[in-house]
Amino acid sequence: MESVAELVAARWNDHRPGLWCQNPEDTEDTGGTGGTGSTVLTHHQVAAGAAARAALLADLLPSGGPPHVGVLLDNTPEFPLWLSAAALAGAAVAGINPTRRGPELARDILHTECGLLITEHTHLPLLRGLDLPGVRLLITGTPEYDDLLAPYAGARPDASRAGPADRLLLYFTSGSTGAPKAAICTQGRLAAAGRSLAGQFSVRRDDVHYVCMPMFHGNAVIADWAPALAAGAGVALRRRFSASGFLADVRRYRATYFTYVGRAIQYVLATEPRPDDRDHTLRLGFGTEAGAVDAAAFERRFGVRLVEGYGSSEGGAAVQWSPGTPAGAVGRAAPGLVVLDRESRAECPPAVLDPAGRLLNGEEAIGELVNRGPNPFEGYWRNPSAEAERRRTDGEYWTGDLFYRDPEGFLYFAGRTDDRLRVDSENLAAAMIENILARYEGAAAVAVYAVPDPVTGDQVMAALAGSFDPLGFAEFLLAQPDLGTKMAPRFVRVLERMPVTATNKIHRALLRREGIRCADPVWWRPPGRATYRRLTTADADGMGTGGNAEGPLVSTRGPSSVRRQGLEPRTR
Repeated sequence: MESVAELVAARWNDHRPGLWCQNPEDTEDTGGTGGTGSTVLTHHQVAAGAAARAALLADLLPSGGPPHVGVLLDNTPEFPLWLSAAALAGAAVAGINPTRRGPELARDILHTECGLLITEHTHLPLLRGLDLPGVRLLITGTPEYDDLLAPYAGARPDASRAGPADRLLLYFTSGSTGAPKAAICTQGRLAAAGRSLAGQFSVRRDDVHYVCMPMFHGNAVIADWAPALAAGAGVALRRRFSASGFLADVRRYRATYFTYVGRAIQYVLATEPRPDDRDHTLRLGFGTEAGAVDAAAFERRFGVRLVEGYGSSEGGAAVQWSPGTPAGAVGRAAPGLVVLDRESRAECPPAVLDPAGRLLNGEEAIGELVNRGPNPFEGYWRNPSAEAERRRTDGEYWTGDLFYRDPEGFLYFAGRTDDRLRVDSENLAAAMIENILARYEGAAAVAVYAVPDPVTGDQVMAALAGSFDPLGFAEFLLAQPDLGTKMAPRFVRVLERMPVTATNKIHRALLRREGIRCADPVWWRPPGRATYRRLTTADADGMGTGGNAEGPLVSTRGPSSVRRQGLEPRTR
């Protein structure tokens, strides 16, 4: 098995341009080349810089503890340099999320036992007042930092100090149900993932991978940086994602490939169209959560195909897209991948789809994706309970993600198990409701989540970014043939822009936490009514007794039609 250290060392004496990065003073997001230019390093310079930092690491890391380095940086050249250095030194990098604050940020650094923390002036305010015993701080871009590195300038990369089994990444997964978990990734797994993706997408040495997602997250490192490293391709860094700067960067760096997560594609599509939108070198985007509608719109506008893939953050299961995959599907289930009912652990029946591809038996068909075959899950750092949740049964990896499977074996993503709602004793997947609500003409973005029912279980709440007409929305719901009897949102929060995390995923935990008492307008359907009206403080205060049902709008379809479509809630 190959190590990442070997891939880094292989770039020695390769004097082609290999790393482009946005200059710190470059804040221009205009079309064309824009800005003040970029810093460019050759592959050889990257390998030499990594070797110098690896030698420094050997002298700075405290003895006795795990060789872990925390990296609290934007996407600057120092990030891939320290990843490469850690690989050469047999150390591991913990990507520290700069959107975390106070005790949570300190917890992430101390939990991963980082003896060294690499940061920059931009992020120093985040560290003020934090108690970080035993952690040495290095601030990039300072004379002191340059002086530390200077004695090691002649170092050469030596891949023999590390092997495929050595830890290289400690990357944090979602913390929506508690503190984030630090997933372990070894050099062998990262190198294998890079080789696999480079082969799948025919990455060439003259390609340029545009890294605009944050490198503290696994997506940017595993799906963007690693395949470029494996193929000897170039890497172009964007300090922080910018939708308005996306196309300018692609042109500036002549990028051919990029990765995305969350709402990044939607934000790019929201920029003003230009006659030269197809004038670029980009040929492929790879990521998750763009959705079929936005993927089609992206290809129409920019002429670039988006490949939606699935891979659990921890590496325990993956689904690859292949030609012939139906619209909306992630790919065909590989041997060992099954969809199981979480309670009975029995395999869920195949999905029943109508001619338009809409799911008709979601209650029975949706379950958790489980890998019963070999999987490369390498565990969590110092978190045995979370590890046990993934390995609930011998030889199986439970992903924590909901899917359904059609009769031909294609898998469709239905959300996180955390996003499941229980309404009137029926289990619902938030992603399924979101797919339906996304058809609403006024919706620029939709998120569905649970709010507590006054008696038991959940009620459905939707956050909708865009325009909202209460009567039109109710009529829209009535027209959806796959809207189940419990799926219609009781509450609709209307906002200008969806709150997102640092990786551009919808911040569902925040939406759930704020519930119906939020700063944005909330519309609701009082009990016994089919249409929506503005929620008042008195309404919210009266929820425990069924709420206030005065003054609703009247559906033009009549009450019997409303009941058939499941918009008539149960009475208590």
